[in-house]
Parts: sequence; structure tokens; C-alpha cells
Amino acid sequence: MKAITKYWFLEGFSLFQKLGMPSMMKLCDLLEMDHVDKGSIIEIGARDKKCIFFLKNGSVKIMDSDNDIVKYVVKKGNIFGELSIYDKDNSSKEVALALEDVVICYIESDMMEGLMEEYKSLKNGLLKIYGLRIRKLETRLQDLLYKDSKTRISEFIKAFIEEFGEIENDRVVAKNLLSHKDIANLTNTSRQTVNNVLSIMRKDKVINYDSKCISYSKKFI
Repeated sequence: MKAITKYWFLEGFSLFQKLGMPSMMKLCDLLEMDHVDKGSIIEIGARDKKCIFFLKNGSVKIMDSDNDIVKYVVKKGNIFGELSIYDKDNSSKEVALALEDVVICYIESDMMEGLMEEYKSLKNGLLKIYGLRIRKLETRLQDLLYKDSKTRISEFIKAFIEEFGEIENDRVVAKNLLSHKDIANLTNTSRQTVNNVLSIMRKDKVINYDSKCISYSKKFI
């Protein structure tokens, strides 16, 4: 893949905003690019060489390879696989599944670490992303202690639509990417409880959803 195409790929990532053109082109020389079909697995921990992934288009869910439990969801313009730098043991237990057709670039972790030492903005930016993921996990643990199942599910649905959706008239609409089992994993609840809460939210006209989209009325945000 031509370097200029990879440069276009990286332009939308805030992680690289402080790098100049020469530095970006140097990074592009080290990147591999790939298109992945919906439903396909992207190996993270089982690769011969660990990699950091940059998601240009589409969305993926990160799962524990031992039990397929969903850990978090990544949307376009973000990265995944950073555990290969900060927690090498646990990184071997992660896989990603494409929730829709995706375009990714990836770089070997040891190469990325070398770039991080050379460009402090990269080092600080990646550390910030990792820190945000840790804080989200801590929040989920606090929610488990202090919030009931209905609250955890309804707040998750609202946050998901806000993060992954776009405003259409008087609603915020997102692709319905997650199964009820996925939502149950992410809220530490059961699939039946998720089904019940979503049904109540739809009955109360807080949300609306079908197999393709899920939406939230702006007046409730």
C-alpha cells in the first residue's frame, strides 16, 4: 500500500495530530493495511508478533479469547491492542471481532515502542488512551457496586448511542451493533434482564430499535 494512502488513513487520528509530515511518512513506512469483513476475527494476542491496531472505518468489539466475553467496543478513529505494550501477559488473551466491514492499519508493538521513545506526543497520547480504558473499567466496577441492573443497562444504552450515533432530526441514531448478550457482558447483567429493560425503555418511548438501528430521543439526553 502506498505511503500516501496510509497517510490519509492516519490523518483522522488525534494520536498523530502533533506529528509533522516527515514523521507521519516515517510511521507510514512501518504500517501494514488490511480490509476485514464483518464477523471476522482479528487476532491480537495469538499473533507471532504483537501489534497495535488503528481503526479507520467500522467498529470492532474486543473480547476475552478464553470465554468470548466482550470487554469493550472500539469505533473508527480509535486504536486497540495497546495491551501488548502495557500488559503483555493479558494481551495474549484478547481478540477483536469486526461488527461491520472495517479498514485497519497495524504496526508491530516493538516498532511502536521505538517511535514512542522518539516522539513524546505518541507516548503521552497512547498512555492517555490506556488510562481512559482503565478508568472506564473502574467505573464499571463502581457501577456494579452502587447501581442496580436497570440503571446500569439504561445508562450504558444512552452512552453507547451518544458515542456511536449521529443526530437525525429529533433523535440520536446509532447502528445496532451489539447483541443482548454483548450488552449483558458489558453491564454485568443477564441477557433476560437486558431484554426486559430494553422492552420497557421502548414501551416508554425512551428508545426505539430494530435489527439495524437503535435511537434515543434528544429530549432524554
